[in-house]
Order: sequence, then structure tokens, then C-alpha cells
Amino acid sequence: MIKRIISIVLAGIIALSVLCACKSEDDNKTEGKLKIITTIFPPYDFARQVGAEYADISMLLKPGMESHSFEPSPKDIVNIQSCDLFIYVGGESDEWVKTILESDDKKPKKILALMDCVDTVEETTVEGMTEEKDEDEGEETEYDEHVWTSPKNAITITKKISEALSELDPGHKKQFDENTRQYCAQLTQLDNEIRKTVESSKTKLLVFGDRFPFRYFTDEYGLGYFAAFPGCSAETEPSAATISFLIDKVKEKKIPVVFKIEFSNGKVAQTIAEPTGAKVLEFHSCHNIDADSMKNGETYISLMKKNLKNLKEALS
Repeated sequence: MIKRIISIVLAGIIALSVLCACKSEDDNKTEGKLKIITTIFPPYDFARQVGAEYADISMLLKPGMESHSFEPSPKDIVNIQSCDLFIYVGGESDEWVKTILESDDKKPKKILALMDCVDTVEETTVEGMTEEKDEDEGEETEYDEHVWTSPKNAITITKKISEALSELDPGHKKQFDENTRQYCAQLTQLDNEIRKTVESSKTKLLVFGDRFPFRYFTDEYGLGYFAAFPGCSAETEPSAATISFLIDKVKEKKIPVVFKIEFSNGKVAQTIAEPTGAKVLEFHSCHNIDADSMKNGETYISLMKKNLKNLKEALS
């Protein structure tokens, strides 16, 4: 009996030692690094381009998850409150953030909202769009959240992230500055390529058989657009009038491509494309990426370059 008790105790000690060793190994990997948490993919990617090996960067949104329906878990809330830098969008879909930041509990050392980094525009409903069913007149003005879709804005946001990291870890400011310089040069090249494509194109009009989170992109490059829904619309079925309107526009303007966005089933875009002979292509808003894309090292720039390829075809 005594031997059995001793064996159980020893087994427990060994198991505890293994757990402690694993914990120590994990702690060593992140010891001394800044802890950065972002809500969605763009700031996650911008932060890792700047922070590189000097920061432990994580994203609340799981790969493949729809960003507009995200709700934080209790563990997420604890992690946010204990991190060095928390980066979120700052729009209507981030209302839950206010509750966390207004509480008396522990807060992140620094907080950065993307919508505070750049000039924002009001969310608008253009001709033909299916509006929200519960939309009431007299509500507060809503501003378009999707500020990162313009590479110019991405440059500004990246620089703001770099400033925040340098304030938190001044010992690595030189490295942050150099990483920022190199990454912003890549973003500038991307911006130039998009601008040249638009300037040399035959048409300046895009059609989306989907939601439209690209207001900052189209504004930056002087593009017109028609779409089935506004950017953050919760609607999934467009009205018959919207479908008819978009079909007529594609025929009238001889639009070669109808876009859908990532994680969309593309049914609305296909419904518009079939009677018009147009092709359905994807335009990625970069909100989030799937697990395979994350594993394969997809980035904001690689996604935007795919968008550029499809944009060339749409504007031909």
C-alpha cells in the first residue's frame, strides 16, 4: 500500500515537472517581447511587419471567422486587459470594445483604433443598393470602418503602429523604424501599381454582387461602383429591384467582371453575371483569411496583389 502511494506521488511530481517545463519553454519564447493583440487581420499583419522578432502578436479573430459577428470570450478579455498594445478598428462592429475599455479592470498599456489614424468618410448607400431593413432615419452618422482597404491608409496606420511600439520598447526603435521604412516602401510600390492600372484603364466602374467594404479604395483611385449591399450590411438577400438594377448596369456599361468578396458563396454575384455574360471574380477586403492562407504566409500585400490582378481584368 505504501509503495503504491509513493508511486502515485512520484507520478504526480513527474507530471507537474513536465507541465512546468513546458510552461517555462513557452514563457522563454515570449519573455521580454511586447504582447500585441489585434482584432482583425490587417493590423495583425502590419504589426508583424514592424514588430518582427521583438513582439508576440496575436489576432482575436480565428482564421475563416466572419468579423462582423465576432464576440470575445472571457479569455480574450483577460488577454486584452493584460497586453502591451491592443489594436482594433473602432467602428460599429467593435462596440464590445467600449465595454472592456470603460471597465475599472486592468487595461492595455496602449490602445490604437484604426479609425483614429486616418480621415474617415460617412457610410453611404448608393443607387441600387438594398438597404438595411431596420434602418431608421435620425440615427447617428455612421462612418465606414474599412479604412485599411486603401494602401495609402495602410501606410499611415503602419507608421502609427510603429510609433506605438517604439514608445513601448524604445530600445528597439531603430529596428522598428527600419522595418517600417522597408514595409512602407512595399506599400508605396503597391499603391503605384494600382494607380497606373486605373489610369490606363478603359473604364473606371466596378460592380459588386455582394457587400461593399471598399469605399476608401475606390475613393483613393477615383473609381465608381455599384453594389448589392453597403459594407457592413447584415442582409444576405438583395431585393429584386437591386438585382434588376445591377444586371441592367452590367449590360449597359459592358462590365466584364462582377465581384464577390471573401467567404461569400457568390450566389448574388452569379445571379447578376449569368444573364450578362460577365465573369465572377473575388475582391478580398482583407478582414480575415482562412487557415490555409494563414499557414501559407498570406499577407495584406499578397492579397492586394491578387486584387490588383482581378482589377486589371475588371477594368479592361
